Amino acid sequence: MEKRKGKPFLEVLSSALHEDYRFPILEIFAFLFALGTFALVNAGTFGLSRGSVSGEAVAFSLVSSALGFPLLVFLILIFKNIAFGLGSDLEKGIIQTYFSYPLKRSKILSAKLLSAIGVSVALLLGVQILALYILAPGIVLPQMGTVLLTYAAYLSYPLIITGVILLMSLILRRGALALVIGIVLYFALSIASALVSFIGFATNSTLPLQILSIFSPTTILSQYYSGTLSSFSTVSWAPTFSQVLLSVGASYVIAAVLFSIGYYYFSRRLNL
Repeated sequence: MEKRKGKPFLEVLSSALHEDYRFPILEIFAFLFALGTFALVNAGTFGLSRGSVSGEAVAFSLVSSALGFPLLVFLILIFKNIAFGLGSDLEKGIIQTYFSYPLKRSKILSAKLLSAIGVSVALLLGVQILALYILAPGIVLPQMGTVLLTYAAYLSYPLIITGVILLMSLILRRGALALVIGIVLYFALSIASALVSFIGFATNSTLPLQILSIFSPTTILSQYYSGTLSSFSTVSWAPTFSQVLLSVGASYVIAAVLFSIGYYYFSRRLNL
């Protein structure tokens, strides 16, 4: 009986995977993740590991330097999956086919998001952590907790924007328009974050940085290691590890709220 109950979910998931990762999409993005990691990782980090810098700070610097281009590629992948995957299904009425399955709407959306976001996150983390381990096993393995925390901090902001794109796709039912709104919002908030950071550093005030850290935890994480790595050493802000965890947790709460609203709208308010 359990297998019969699980089969419709697997069928929806399989269909979503086929739509989101048609050959050679998965292979291309895996290659770009690996290429970006090997090509852009900061070689100076290896020198830090032999100095007086703490192992946690070195691990943070290593992951941060490797995430530039791969994170942009990751954003393109998940934005594409949500806007042109789920969004197109809504726009073309394909989602009605899934509604004929003996599944709750929430499980249908879970299958779509598992394909659109879950696989993308697993691909990024799997490829990057393996590549970083090959490059610096003496840094990555002993500091795996810091490595995972750094990834969590960097991924929270894209997931918040993805939650917004999900809501726009459900409400507007136009994937392309939702994608445009998400991209504009991402870069607008990025510019706003840069301005808030500048104000905080210019005025030597921690409040703007603390507010920014709720949406972009990498701000507080970089300040946590600022004693050895940050160029903004004049800012008198020395956050504790508990504050770092609180900021990371708060950002994921925001993302969870956005996705919860999306689940509610998809399950209760979406009329086709």
